[in-house]
Amino acid sequence: MTFSGLGMNLGNLSRLSNAQSRSISPENFSGQKGKGGMAVDGPAARQARGLGPGWKISPYVTIEPGATFTLADIEGQGAIQQIWMTLARGRLRHSILRVYWDDQAQPSIECPVGDFFACGWEEFAQVSSLAVCVNPGRAFNCYWEMPFRKRARFTLENRSEETQTVYYQINYALTEVGEDCAYFHAQFRRTNPVPYKEVHTILDGVKGQGHYVGTYMAWGTNSNGWWGEGEIKFFLDGDGEFPTICGTGTEDYFCGAYNFDPRVPWSLANPGRSDGPPSRYQEFTTPYAGLPQVIRPDGVYKSQQRFGMYRWHIPDPVRFRSDLRVTMQALGWRSGVKEPKYLPLQDDVASVAFWYQTLPTAPFPALPEADYLEVD
Repeated sequence: MTFSGLGMNLGNLSRLSNAQSRSISPENFSGQKGKGGMAVDGPAARQARGLGPGWKISPYVTIEPGATFTLADIEGQGAIQQIWMTLARGRLRHSILRVYWDDQAQPSIECPVGDFFACGWEEFAQVSSLAVCVNPGRAFNCYWEMPFRKRARFTLENRSEETQTVYYQINYALTEVGEDCAYFHAQFRRTNPVPYKEVHTILDGVKGQGHYVGTYMAWGTNSNGWWGEGEIKFFLDGDGEFPTICGTGTEDYFCGAYNFDPRVPWSLANPGRSDGPPSRYQEFTTPYAGLPQVIRPDGVYKSQQRFGMYRWHIPDPVRFRSDLRVTMQALGWRSGVKEPKYLPLQDDVASVAFWYQTLPTAPFPALPEADYLEVD
């Protein structure tokens, strides 16, 4: 069976295929058939206490400060089907995942590990979606399909000042890839703070044909009041000043409503009443969208509210034929005025754009240095 990008689901799970299942982990760095669990020395050899090969001698790797480790290097045609990873030690924003397709020198994925797995604030938040799951404790899972035709190379850079301990497994299939399959991409950007009356750019400079499939945002507020009035805009195939697709508000784009606050619609329906649900941001996680993380101030050292949100365009990809640009406004409300007015915000906004496209991959903006990526 030729891989066509459809994947397996309950409707076709019974169908036979000539694809060959393979898996790369510290117990089988090459993914070769019949070569798993053969290590005679490794970081857990002492714990094996003489049990011999096959008894969890090499379950993880360590990456020294400043080093880049090759997680996987796969030759041939196939598709990545699932990635599992956890960092027992190491800061997530200082752990940079890169993926290179078909011998390109330019990575098609370049992103801090936490943000790639929709967990961008160095704190655990459970995510239960179709494309990404984050499970206790700090277990990262990715189910984006990632076809390749010649080669797939994964690396992890440690930009922190401490040695990282990394457990991981990359599951894939060796199979023919259909002509209509595009390549998976992911790009991280951070604007801290967003300049007054400017927008946060989620993605720009994309050239080729493809479709946009998801957004993760780690949003830190620098002011009081509601912060999510801004619109997302998709500029497609030569759009100029105005986009083809324009959203109606930040929480609307992430499939929520009324500030993610259950009290707001109740108050609108019951004017003048003081009872009802308390006002609060309500976390949620669903197959296609969620607000899984709300970090609330503690009145001492956690001074700012922080939010983590995802939106997967799995049933509704945004298709483009030649180019794509995506932006998000940072917009709130002015307080203390007679008539409510919008307030352009100067917040800390980071994002990851996920999309498929034809190769070659256009060069990404240079990833900022570790200090700029820091989450305090």
